[in-house]
Amino acid sequence: MITAVIAAIAVPFLFACFYKNAISRPKNFPPGPPNLPIYGAYWLVLATEFNNLSEAFRKLSNWYKTKVVGMYLGPFLTIVVNDPGMIKDMLYHEDFDGRIDSVVMRLRSYWKKLGIFFTDGYFWHVQRRFSLRYMRDFGFGRRDEELEQVVEGEIKEMIDMAVNGPKYPVEHEFVKGDLVYMPHFFAVPFINGLLHVVSRMTLPRSEYHALYELARGALLFQRSSDDIGRALALTPWLKNVIPNWSGYNALKNGNQALLDFYTALLKEIAATQDDSHDRHFLDAYIRTMKQDNTKGRSTYSMDQLALICADYTLPAASAVEAVLSILVERLLLQPEVQDKIHEEIDRVVGRGRLPNLDDRKNLPYTEACIRETMRVDTLVPLGVAHRATVDTRFHGYDIPEGTMVTANYQTLHSSKEIWGDPEVFRPERFITDGQLNVALDKSLPFGAGRRLCAGETYARQCMFQVFSGFMQAFRVSTHDGQTLTKPVKRLQGIINTVPDFWVRVTPRG
Repeated sequence: MITAVIAAIAVPFLFACFYKNAISRPKNFPPGPPNLPIYGAYWLVLATEFNNLSEAFRKLSNWYKTKVVGMYLGPFLTIVVNDPGMIKDMLYHEDFDGRIDSVVMRLRSYWKKLGIFFTDGYFWHVQRRFSLRYMRDFGFGRRDEELEQVVEGEIKEMIDMAVNGPKYPVEHEFVKGDLVYMPHFFAVPFINGLLHVVSRMTLPRSEYHALYELARGALLFQRSSDDIGRALALTPWLKNVIPNWSGYNALKNGNQALLDFYTALLKEIAATQDDSHDRHFLDAYIRTMKQDNTKGRSTYSMDQLALICADYTLPAASAVEAVLSILVERLLLQPEVQDKIHEEIDRVVGRGRLPNLDDRKNLPYTEACIRETMRVDTLVPLGVAHRATVDTRFHGYDIPEGTMVTANYQTLHSSKEIWGDPEVFRPERFITDGQLNVALDKSLPFGAGRRLCAGETYARQCMFQVFSGFMQAFRVSTHDGQTLTKPVKRLQGIINTVPDFWVRVTPRG
């Protein structure tokens, strides 16, 4: 009898508490799904579209009839901006320049807040400004003839590997007869180019195994989580309970490849560094670190330098190769695109030399194919999450300090109002009177505002060099001779990628 009475009181009480928690949200906060136990609205996001979070948020936006959806994702109060017109407003909103402090960020930076990508405030401002200022001196973020020649030399080695076969054991993993392995076949020019920027050195072909380890580690990291972090970021204690299933071990191992490489390199550099002369960016940083007199507020350290290098290497060793491998898949789906690229390169450049950056303006279709790939296949559909650094307002809503703020880039890149036929791969949309018209490119694959990807110029230039050189040399076809009729299912991680695949390359003579 007593038990029944207690149950009769407890059940309604617990239900009332559950209901109150589910519907509670800050005053004048954007509408959205209820807050459920442990993962909040994340349960409903996954139920809406388990393998496509950007599409899930778009559907929720339509369901709640709002362009800005508000919810709790685990402990994080969150808004997702789904309107193409509002996304730029969000990206240029200085109150949203913060980053979320999560286990994914901490595990990659010695359990501190280090690096460029995932830090904010005074620390981020000082370190980003310094890195871009001095890396620019050594060719990063601008046109640089020496860097261009380094990348060209690596492209020649890449082509030779496919035409004449592997020279060293590791190359057999990526070249087998007339087959090459995507995306890692493209990796070395991007990584060695960045290595040249920071250290004025490149690894010779006999040491490419170290660069391929970086590429494998970077891609493992990118594929082991998603842009929100899934269960690991929302419930970080899972790393101690199910480290494999939660992705923690893969994230840790992938990141460790980057840290191990740069820890060893920085040890060598520090041993020969001379304050009287900067040989490269790493020297400039170490010299400044020694001279820094801000004492307790100093942002300089060798650990931070390793994370700066890792931050810039991570996309260079994974994201840009992923874009090109997706573009190669597109050539298999639409052979007429490949024919147009070959015609343009043969007409403008010929076969006597590799395409260079001077040719970029005269190869508008080739450049447009890269841009269209990044639009159709948005690499990071939800970007990297921002954080509101103060209580602020956004399009009539009150956004509390600490709120996670995310832009749904996929809604921009698939907007019928902007693109007309967004589902169609049509590079010509960026070309006017035979010239590339960048004003027509409303896509934001590198973001915008103060959080704009610092490597955009480097990525765009190198992708053009590598892809145009590759296409000048080869015709691509499926590894088994079968016609590819539809895109393969994407792997959803921090970036979206196609599964690794072999492609047949036929030298064009």
